[in-house]
Amino acid sequence: MSEQRGKSTNRPIAIVGPTGSGKSAASLAVAKASDGEIVNIDSMQLYAGMDIGTAKLTEAEREGIPHHLLDIWDVTQPASVAEYGNFAVRQVEEIMSRGKRPVLVGGSMMYVQSVVDEWDFPPTDPEVRARWERELERVGVEALHTHLATVDPEAARIIESRDPRRTVRALEVVELTGKPFAASQPPKDRPARWNCRIIGLHAPAEWLDPRLKVRVQQMFEAGLVDEVRQLQAQGLRRDSTAGQAIGYSQVLDYLAGEMTLDEAIEATYLGTRRYARRQRSWFKRDPRIQWVDAWEPDAVQQVLELADVK
Repeated sequence: MSEQRGKSTNRPIAIVGPTGSGKSAASLAVAKASDGEIVNIDSMQLYAGMDIGTAKLTEAEREGIPHHLLDIWDVTQPASVAEYGNFAVRQVEEIMSRGKRPVLVGGSMMYVQSVVDEWDFPPTDPEVRARWERELERVGVEALHTHLATVDPEAARIIESRDPRRTVRALEVVELTGKPFAASQPPKDRPARWNCRIIGLHAPAEWLDPRLKVRVQQMFEAGLVDEVRQLQAQGLRRDSTAGQAIGYSQVLDYLAGEMTLDEAIEATYLGTRRYARRQRSWFKRDPRIQWVDAWEPDAVQQVLELADVK
């Protein structure tokens, strides 16, 4: 009876939370139980060839469930939250038009919000952006990020200190609007688009950090260095959006002789741990999220119950 109820609706479900918390397994379970199709909301899984370092499911691991918005960008292409949001909204509505249930899964914070909320993206100005890009060249990304922290501490907390593109964009928005970067984001106190149900996997550091350490080691053992070498031949560079991804940036530094392999592995783990902390902080401020403790043995079953596909 409950299974039939789950299949009678195509209301979208979003499964969010920090990296390594078990979102992929939960999304597969929901999709299988509710005649669903999965829509990726991990910004780095959008890039073709970035597989090992993003924990992208293989074809076999997808268990025949259609997966959308994977491998849509070349590694030389700059990422765009606005462009992704447009793609994702169209994809979700196309899935719904066929009577299927969209199951959105990922932890890329602003990408999630670009789908589940109506977001009027702030303006751009080529002259203002060019000026901040010149400043970036002059002082370097970490110094520019430090400046961002003085004018918009919240944006600096969300944006990685070695992410030049998002640092420049945040400063551009602050200058153009006279408001903090976060002020342009839609409020989280109104219903999500399509009345999407948002389920979060709660993964505290004491449980998650050891898992992340193992996961990073396994990625390197699975051939992450060789994957990055192949992507370099396709144009992957350290100063590109894809080249700033955790794991990929560290391997590029290793291949450039700027750190040892052991240092690259440790830096990847530390970067992943910091990112998970930012994800936890971001998602916990959204009152619409219904939380499941990721460490519980029946976590997936709890997700199914919240998704109304018990």
